[in-house]
Amino acid sequence: MSYYDYILVGSGIAGLYTALLAKEQGSVLILTKSGIEECNTRHAQGGIAAPIGLNDSAELHIKDTLAAGKGLCDKEAVRILATEAPDRIADLVKFGVPFDTLEGKIALTMEAAHSVPRILHAGGDATGEHIEVTLSKRVRASRIRVLESYLATEILFNKGTVKGVKAMNCRTGAFEEFECKWLILATGGAGQLYKFNTNSEIATGDGLALAFKAGAELTDMEFFQFHPTALRLSGVPTFLISEAVRGEGGILRNIHGYRFMPDYAPEKELASRDVVARSIVYEMAKTGADNVFIDVTHLPHNLVTTRFPNIYQFCLDYGLDITKEMVPVAPAAHYFMGGVKVNTWGETNIPGLFAAGETACTGVHGANRLASNSMLEVLVFSKRIMERTKNGDNPKAAEKKKNADEYHFLPERKSRKKMPEISVSTLKNLMWDKVGIIRNQEGLTAAADILAAWQRGLPLTERVSYELSNMILTGSLMAEAALIRQESRGAQFRTDFPETSDAWKHHIIFTKK
Repeated sequence: MSYYDYILVGSGIAGLYTALLAKEQGSVLILTKSGIEECNTRHAQGGIAAPIGLNDSAELHIKDTLAAGKGLCDKEAVRILATEAPDRIADLVKFGVPFDTLEGKIALTMEAAHSVPRILHAGGDATGEHIEVTLSKRVRASRIRVLESYLATEILFNKGTVKGVKAMNCRTGAFEEFECKWLILATGGAGQLYKFNTNSEIATGDGLALAFKAGAELTDMEFFQFHPTALRLSGVPTFLISEAVRGEGGILRNIHGYRFMPDYAPEKELASRDVVARSIVYEMAKTGADNVFIDVTHLPHNLVTTRFPNIYQFCLDYGLDITKEMVPVAPAAHYFMGGVKVNTWGETNIPGLFAAGETACTGVHGANRLASNSMLEVLVFSKRIMERTKNGDNPKAAEKKKNADEYHFLPERKSRKKMPEISVSTLKNLMWDKVGIIRNQEGLTAAADILAAWQRGLPLTERVSYELSNMILTGSLMAEAALIRQESRGAQFRTDFPETSDAWKHHIIFTKK
C-alpha cells in the first residue's frame, strides 16, 4: 500500500491548486476518475471576484457577498474570503495565469449583484480554461503523482482518524488502497443530477456521497444555484452564456422581444441569480415558450467578439451570430452552495479529512452564491488547509459551533407506490421537475420517496453504477433538506412557503446515523 502525506481526490482548480501548495510540504497523490483536464473549472467563463480595483474594498466585497447569501453566510468566512483575496490572486499570477489587462493593469468587469466591477477574467470568457490549463501543466511538470481514471469509493480509518482511501481503477475494475496523513476531497459539485446543467460530465456528487458515508456532516444541501442563462437550442449541448454578458449590457427579452426584467426587479438584468432565474421561468410560463433571449445586438461588434470569443464562436458554429441575432437561453443547474461542512481551515468533523472547492461548504455562499466568488473561495480556503497542516500536527476534527443549526439523519422512507425504474435520465428528469428552481411539498415528497427506494436496489459493480449511487444519495439529501426548510430563501423557492422567515435563519445539517 502506497503512503503519501497528502491525497487529493479531484483535479479541478481545488485539487490542482491545493496539490501545488501541498508539494512544498510533503508527498502528494492526486486521484481523479477522469483526466486532470476534465472538470467544472474548465467550463467557468465569468472569472474570479476580488476587491483589487481602485474604487473597491474588502468591506464592499463583504457587504455584497452577505447580501447575496440572504442571511445564511458565515460572516467570519466571508471576511477571510475578501481580505485574503488579493494575495491569492497574486499566487495565480505567479503561477502564470494570463489575466486580461487594460493599459497595463488587470482588467475588471461587472457581474450581477456586485457593487463595482471586480471580476478578473482571462481570454475574455475562457477564465476557467486558462486557470485549469496553467495549473495542470505545472502539476504534470512537478513531482506530484497523478492517477487518472481512479474513482475513490471508500474512506479508510484507523481508530476514528482517516488513514487513506480505497479507489477503483476504472480501466481494469480492480481496487487499490492508498494511505495518507491528510485526505482532501476536491471532487466538485453535482450538476449532472439535473436534466439541464452547465457542469462537466464528471460532476456527479462523488465527494459528497463519499464523505457522508464516512460520517462527515453535510450542510445547506437544499441550496443549488441555477444559472439564469444557458444556451437553449434544439439539438445543441447546454452551454453557459456567462453572467458577464449581462454585466456588459446584455438585455433579457421574451419571445415577443419585450424586456421583462424591469417587471421583476429594480436591478433588472443585474439582479441576483436566483431572482433572474425565477423571473425567466415565470416569463416562459406566461408566453408558453421554453426559452427567453439575451440580446447583445446593440453592443459594439468588437466588444462582443473580443470580450466573449468562446461564446461568439460556439454559437457561430451552430449558425447563430450573436452580434446580429438574439441568443435563446433558459436556466440550468450550475453550482452547489451546500456540501461537506468545514470550518475556516477546511476541516471536517472527521480527523484528517478536509474538503475544498465546490465539494466543501465553507459558509461563504449562504443561500445564494455571489457571482464569481467560487474560484476565489477555492484559492483562499485551500491555502488555509495548507497552513493548518504545514507543521505536521496530528489530524484534528473541526469544532462544532454552538448555534441554532438543526442536525438530521436521512429518514428511512417506505412507499407502497410503484417506483419508476432506475436510470440516469429518469433521475435527471425527476430532480429537474421536483427538486428544481420552483419546489413544493408534494413534488419534494415524491422525489424523496423514489430516491429512497432506488438507494435500496442499486448494485455497485463499475464506475457508472458508483456514480449513479452517488447521485441518488446526493439527490436524497437535497430533497430531504428542501422538504425540511419550510420557507423560501435564496436558491430555495417553495410555492407552499413563498416567504422568507427569520425562524429559518439557520442551517440544516445531515449526518450518518
